[in-house]
Amino acid sequence: MEQRQALLEALRDELIERVDRYKVHKMRLENPLDRDMEEQAIELENEDVIDALEDEAEEELRQVLHALERIDEGNGELCERCAEPIDPRRLEAIPYATLCLECAEQEGEP
Repeated sequence: MEQRQALLEALRDELIERVDRYKVHKMRLENPLDRDMEEQAIELENEDVIDALEDEAEEELRQVLHALERIDEGNGELCERCAEPIDPRRLEAIPYATLCLECAEQEGEP
């Protein structure tokens, strides 16, 4: 459990840094578009990609924080839906998993 918590804490820190980098990059892109139409189109496309990456990182960060809360509460290895133990192989593959494989499949999650 301690090893998983340390892994989640490291992942949390990395995700926070990643989200911060996306925000800084987006601030740089917010300068007025003063280039030709082709360059503007590329900038707007890049901005959409950065937005999507930021959203993905923020969602993963929410999941990591939720998993850390559950560990602090003493429930980190139990499925939050059925209260059965989560297979250690699943936790190794997805350290922030909070559902056992059966419950995750029922909810359409990986």
